[in-house]
Amino acid sequence: MIDLKGLDLNLLVSLDALLEEANVTRAAERLHLTQPAVSTQLGRLRQMFGDPLLIPAPSGRGMTRTVRGAELMAPLKAALAQLEAVVLKQPSFDPRADTRRFSIAGSDQAVAVLGFQLMRTWPERAGPNVQLAFVTAAQSTSVERFERGEVDLLIGSERMVPEWAKARKLYDERFVFVQRKGHPRGTGPLDLDTYCALDHVLVSTSGGQFFGFMDEHLERLGRTRRVALSVQHFTAVPQLLALTDYVSTLPSRLVTRHRDTLDIFELPFEARGFAMSAAWHPRSHLDPANTWLRETVADIALNWAP
Repeated sequence: MIDLKGLDLNLLVSLDALLEEANVTRAAERLHLTQPAVSTQLGRLRQMFGDPLLIPAPSGRGMTRTVRGAELMAPLKAALAQLEAVVLKQPSFDPRADTRRFSIAGSDQAVAVLGFQLMRTWPERAGPNVQLAFVTAAQSTSVERFERGEVDLLIGSERMVPEWAKARKLYDERFVFVQRKGHPRGTGPLDLDTYCALDHVLVSTSGGQFFGFMDEHLERLGRTRRVALSVQHFTAVPQLLALTDYVSTLPSRLVTRHRDTLDIFELPFEARGFAMSAAWHPRSHLDPANTWLRETVADIALNWAP
């Protein structure tokens, strides 16, 4: 039995030329090698196959294939052609025809803003055999989920993107102040004193916290606000605000689609926003399917409209 572990594929290319030409000199010219080099390869091939493969022709001119050599010609040529096709074939992905399951991890506000648009337009972008799932992003487990191949793309703020991941910025986001229409505060300009005195709903994505991003800004100003409620999901807040006198500070894109029930105001202090990004595992960087998914999400972010 031939030991394939030590097989030099170049020998098979040389064998193909030798069997077809039945002449070491012509095979060497075809392979752009010296005649002694090809003679050495023929010796190794004879040892490998346990057969002379080529023997001197009775006429003394050229060589004659042995029975074993002649039998090898067709399957060897087919095997080399198949191997060449494997090496030269470029990976591709056709979202209309291929089969694929995608999983996107994201915060609930990322899913509400970008995911909703992606789901709404999915039938226009992908065929019936391309499926899409959204899962909750958890910074503590993102590495493991990427490594296990459970997540194709992560959408979130820069704080959620692992340092080792490939990433691209989708858009810059800013925070705005939100209250229900008809709120007792009225619709006049919002000052810092009023902002701090109102009852706020805080979104704590880690759960249960009453000190958040805006509180860090206020602390630097020597101020505090009253946080009456803490919830874990951004998407729970707009409906809560519409039914109560609570107020909140939320990402602008999230609340834009709720303008019929909520009033939106600029904050009475400077607050740093954040960049929404898409991240993926480096091993998927050149994968056509993952590339298509990234470009699709980026297109939605670029052309986003409430």
